[in-house]
Amino acid sequence: MSVTPQEAVVTDGRALSPAVVVLSGVVGGISATVGALLAVASLTGHAAGAWVSSEALSPGLVGAAMAGVAPALFTVGRARVWEEARCLVLPLAIVLVGLFTVTVLNAGSLQAVRGGPLFLALFSLGWVATLGVLALAAVGCLATQYRARPGGTGAGPRRPVVPLPAWSKPPLAVLGSGWLGVGAGLLFFPAFWGALLPWTVNRADAQGLGVWALALGVGVLGSLAEDDLARIRPALNAVPVVALALGAVLAARASTVDWASCPGAALVALVAGLLVTGVSGRWLLARAAEDV
Repeated sequence: MSVTPQEAVVTDGRALSPAVVVLSGVVGGISATVGALLAVASLTGHAAGAWVSSEALSPGLVGAAMAGVAPALFTVGRARVWEEARCLVLPLAIVLVGLFTVTVLNAGSLQAVRGGPLFLALFSLGWVATLGVLALAAVGCLATQYRARPGGTGAGPRRPVVPLPAWSKPPLAVLGSGWLGVGAGLLFFPAFWGALLPWTVNRADAQGLGVWALALGVGVLGSLAEDDLARIRPALNAVPVVALALGAVLAARASTVDWASCPGAALVALVAGLLVTGVSGRWLLARAAEDV
């Protein structure tokens, strides 16, 4: 009897650790609330981040990414094996560890250190404490996950349930490399790459945005390596929502962005690429289910 891609049983893979499911749910809840706060503040022209920002756009984009990925994190528990969740969970770990590291390295820019408003000062202290705990938990969860023994018969290489179409792989490689390259540049060379962004950022802004861009690049390239739409369903749930959330904040703060510049055009292409990737991936997965 045939089964749909949603019902297909993956026999080869590591059992998904309950710790990863719990971490994803906790981070999902925090990301939804904190991300919405940062994004809404940006929409109203206020920079409400943990550190002092040059403009309201940068913390708004961080918040949009947080809020956008939250719904997908709640679906991680539906994955049958680790391999179905890793395209979302590995970028999540990069974000948690990366944002905590960036926050510590830019501690002098924190609202509590710079004497910001009381609410933002307290928020920045909570940000540091929460990120520290979650980053440590993410490392521990991944260590636990990779101690699990792979299952399956080992009789041969696993065949993808819904392989990526050949025509989709070059655009995915370009999109993933683009996000990865921008993220690495902003994270490791913030002074140079931050000046190339089509709006004003400081060091903390550039590195915080770089962490998210790096994670998006890893996620997109990871989906290319998986080569199976059935295995990247949680990530597919996240990508279009993140793109729409980023687009909403960019549209609201459009006056602060130099859209006529090459970086402005590249930004539009990268965000649009995320949206097209997520929508087309979900459509292809749904069509495969109908064809079975």
